[in-house]
This record gives sequence, C-alpha cells and structure tokens, in this order.
Amino acid sequence: MNMDVVILCGGKGTRLKSVVSDRPKPMAALNDKPFLQMLVEYSAGFGFKRFILCAGYMAEVIEKHFSVPLPGLEVLVSRETEPLDTAGAVKNAAALIRTPQFLVLNGDSICRIDLRAFAEFHFSKGGRASVAVAKVSDSGSFGSVTKGAGDRILSFREKAAARAGYVNAGIYILDKIALGAVPPGVRYSMERDLLPGLISGGEVYGYETDSRLFDIGTPEGYRDAGEQLK
Repeated sequence: MNMDVVILCGGKGTRLKSVVSDRPKPMAALNDKPFLQMLVEYSAGFGFKRFILCAGYMAEVIEKHFSVPLPGLEVLVSRETEPLDTAGAVKNAAALIRTPQFLVLNGDSICRIDLRAFAEFHFSKGGRASVAVAKVSDSGSFGSVTKGAGDRILSFREKAAARAGYVNAGIYILDKIALGAVPPGVRYSMERDLLPGLISGGEVYGYETDSRLFDIGTPEGYRDAGEQLK
C-alpha cells in the first residue's frame, strides 16, 4: 500500500519501569520479540512498506535494532532532541513522510483492525483525519469518543463515569496538509491540540471496530498483552 506509516515511540514509559527498565517502552519484549517490531510486521501484513519511527527516550536502542534490515521494508528513525508530544513528534518527522496521506500508530498499543479497510474508509470520507475507535465496556478508564451523523467525530472526552462506549484506539490516518496546523519544535498533542481543531471544522471521522485494544503501558496491560497476543 502506498502510504507511509509513522509510529510514535518516544515516551519514557514511566509506569512500566518496574518490569521494563533497560529499553524504551515500545521495545519491551512480547513473546520474545520487541513490541515495536510486532507493530511493524502487523502493518506490513496489509501491504505497508515504509515506516518512520518517532523516537526520543533511549532512541539509540531503537536505531540499533532496526539497523538490521527487515526484508522488503524501509524503516527510518526520526529522533527528538526533546519531548514534543504526539503531534509534535509527527511534525518533527514531516520531512521524511513522502505520501500525501499517512498512517499513525501508537508504539505502545495495538488494536488489530483491518488497516486496508481503514484506509479505504478514510478516502471515502474525504476528511483531513480518521481515527480508529474501539468499543469497550468501560470507556471511563480511557476517555470516550463522541460521534455524530456520517461517522463524524464530535469530541474527545476525558475520563468520566464508567459506561460502555468507544475510545480512541491510537490509530490514525492524516492528510499531510493537516500538519500545517502544528507549530514546529514545540510540544503539541494529537488528542488535545491537533484533532480538536480539525473536529471543529468537521474534518475528523471515526472508524468503528470491535477488536480489542491492548495497551502495554502498565505492568498489568503488558502481562495481559503477552498472554493474549501469542
């Protein structure tokens, strides 16, 4: 598929340090393989071939691992000299992104959706951004996504009362032109800064999935992912 993939893997992983302390969180081993490599290979299964890894904390560990080529794939590393948050990290990597639209994945979570179908959804809607939203029994643990007619996302809500609903699965497709709203070299969040601005213009759509969202950011989530994703 002719669409670059940007993976956000610059965080320190403070909550996971009690069990993974010698590497950045996305490089935590899951069934004897770095989680980040698993994300790359999962995406490659849908035809994606070019990957840009937005690294910050312990970036050298990521660079060393991916210095060994993966057959048929191109993997580049975009380094942050200081934390830039999610949208800021993507902006920092903008010069490496070649395609007009690109896929963005969180480097510490996975929701096994059909990424090709997600891309087709994005093109069919014609918006600036699409977000995969996963159905959960307790959206209060994550913060919820409110949708309106025609799959438009109306808002992202912070953690609230426990109830079933849809949450941001950390999988996005963005039109590169949307990065024009992101100031260079500063902390800028995808969820709190970039997407709300696009939502106000009616340009963000939600792709619903019943696939389970796995987040390795805590010891409990890390263990659960290891058991369920064998």
